[in-house]
Amino acid sequence: MSSTAIQTACQWLRTGDEVFPAMLAAIDAARTSACLEIYIFAPGPLGQRFRETLIRAQLRGARVRVLLDAFGSMGLPGDFWEPLRAVGGEVRWFNPAALMRLSFRNHRKLLVCDRQVAFVGGFNIAHEYEGDGVHAGWHDLGLKLEGPLAEQLAVSFEEMFARAEFRHKRFTRLRRVPVDKSAIWPSEQIFFSEPGRGRNPIKLALRGDLAAARDVRIMVAYFLPTWRLRRDLVRIAQRGGRVQLILPGKSDVPLSLLAAQSLYRQLLMDGVEIYEFQPQILHAKLIIVDDIVYVGSSNLDQRSLRINYELMIRIQNAQIAGNARAIFAGDLHRCRRIEFEQWRKVHPFWLRLKRRLAYYLLVRIDPNLARRQWRSLPE
Repeated sequence: MSSTAIQTACQWLRTGDEVFPAMLAAIDAARTSACLEIYIFAPGPLGQRFRETLIRAQLRGARVRVLLDAFGSMGLPGDFWEPLRAVGGEVRWFNPAALMRLSFRNHRKLLVCDRQVAFVGGFNIAHEYEGDGVHAGWHDLGLKLEGPLAEQLAVSFEEMFARAEFRHKRFTRLRRVPVDKSAIWPSEQIFFSEPGRGRNPIKLALRGDLAAARDVRIMVAYFLPTWRLRRDLVRIAQRGGRVQLILPGKSDVPLSLLAAQSLYRQLLMDGVEIYEFQPQILHAKLIIVDDIVYVGSSNLDQRSLRINYELMIRIQNAQIAGNARAIFAGDLHRCRRIEFEQWRKVHPFWLRLKRRLAYYLLVRIDPNLARRQWRSLPE
């Protein structure tokens, strides 16, 4: 694919040691607004630094708003945000915990300052993300954006913030692509996924890109793609292309790891290369399809593709894709390659059964539970 010019400046942030200082500096530089949307915001020194920085922004006249997922950030003390509220900052909880709508979570991670600078990726604000991702801290990836995409991400934040209570199905009817930007700049797009009816725009765009792909590299924390996506990956390998997956060697969700491993045998037989990241828990979300890059909050699993609120940036540009491939290659050296013959021989029946049960729970039970909760919501 040929290179395509983009309007938005991009900077990769590879570790917690890179992303958190950059985010805090952007908040400190904000003059008109600072909007933070996060799935997990944990108490502790890092969370306190963010709170104090947001307070300073509010005091100098910026409008500060924080949107937290009520389930992901349930560990915060009830009065944690009172100092920010006391100076005029606004804090809301997305989908306050209610048993009959517990499935629907805001998994997005986003900071936008002055509608000009934005940060997306997999990083939550919690101690386990601090470090270099190799010797300490979970391994993740983020992207700093300056330009038109930041403006559209600010609009997306405002829509989510306005509907944080999530009491009706009509809440989900958000714009899936920012206003006409995909037509003006087809090389840079934002895709939003959400629960409910309709085809997932992230999956739809990705399948379109995979149709003619020759080189695909995927690094995700949770890997349970639909059978159509798996078929797309296999077809690339069968027509002589290359498909490489970096998946967790250790996970914060062991059930997800077991379920993903239930897919290894067939994928390996079909020519897909699988590698497991060894040093730390892998939490990154990166997809490279030739000269197209996807980065954001979405994994390739049932929850991200069918239930959660997610956002992904899609950029078509040879230089940015080349930088992403360099990141991927560096991480590949820290992985163990899964070989078919070894994988086929060393895993006993009881372990294969555990993997199939895990797959059933995450691919059948969890989405069905979410579907029932969806039907119970008022219009």
